[in-house]
Amino acid sequence: MQLSVRWYGPDDGVRLDQIRQVPGVEHVVSALYDVPPGQAWPKEDLARLKERIEDAGLRFSAIESIPVHEDIKLGRPGRERYIDNYARSVERAGALGIEVVCYNFMPVFDWTRTDLAHRLPDGSEALAYDHADLSEFDFSGGTGELPAWASYSRVELEELLDACEGVGEEDLWQNLAYFLERVGPVAEEAGVKLAIHPDDPPWPVFDLPRIVTSAAALERVTELAGTPANGVCLCTGSLGADPDEAEALPRAARRLGGRVHFAHLRNVRATGEKRFHETPHPSGDVDLAAVVRALRESGFDGPLRPDHGRMIWGEEDRPNVRPGYGLYDRALGANYLLGLWEREGERA
Repeated sequence: MQLSVRWYGPDDGVRLDQIRQVPGVEHVVSALYDVPPGQAWPKEDLARLKERIEDAGLRFSAIESIPVHEDIKLGRPGRERYIDNYARSVERAGALGIEVVCYNFMPVFDWTRTDLAHRLPDGSEALAYDHADLSEFDFSGGTGELPAWASYSRVELEELLDACEGVGEEDLWQNLAYFLERVGPVAEEAGVKLAIHPDDPPWPVFDLPRIVTSAAALERVTELAGTPANGVCLCTGSLGADPDEAEALPRAARRLGGRVHFAHLRNVRATGEKRFHETPHPSGDVDLAAVVRALRESGFDGPLRPDHGRMIWGEEDRPNVRPGYGLYDRALGANYLLGLWEREGERA
């Protein structure tokens, strides 16, 4: 297992030297966050990012993410060019020895929260979601309010939403299969494992369909392309927002087995219908100890990160620290997960 922490590059308020000081963390997950979706990643820029991480005494274990262009997701005529560019980016990652590329297939909107500073009883702040609050978002100026990879202007958003008209779940499945049939063999040849991230939250948002919303959906993904390079990112927080999926996560980890190429282990607490907030790693609806046991018994050896964390100890006041991505609680989460992993090793 490669215990990892996500780093948002030189502008991140959490520095690489701080990440290196977290016991057990030797790996970093990062990306070229300034490259627009659909463009091939410049090999020189990717090499510089890898060098910077290694100069800090860490390893660049996974890319999160290379974003999938909307034309690919929606099956639009321009997708061939963007698929070719995606394949080139994957090849360049493999040439540098970066073994995992994470991605998602959520149309238009990326991961979504309605509160980036939900106050917990202990005074810490966590990410939260209430489906009833989505109607309060104002998109007259575009998607700038939402915590997503790419933001769109009002005109761009209207054009994308128009393009989504008539696109249903099975259309998305067909478009995902088309993408994987072309990129999967390239990834295998390059020595790269593809890891699709579950939709977050795992239900339709703003009336747009989402398909990677359950463990069963992750299994279906693994059947789409005939290559072992096609796999999944097991995100316990994304799937765990659905109480039924939260309970089934240990079984899902076992069933997916060697197709789990990446793991995001965090916890959430459901507080109502399509309503939840994130919690400290030891508490919440997900039995992380059971998930870790299942991963270890399945032979998982890929990158594993604590994913999000609360804002604690005044970190919400530090500059350039993204909600959910402070240092302190992610460090605590990483060591909680390391402890679980080592305990399971002693039991074996």
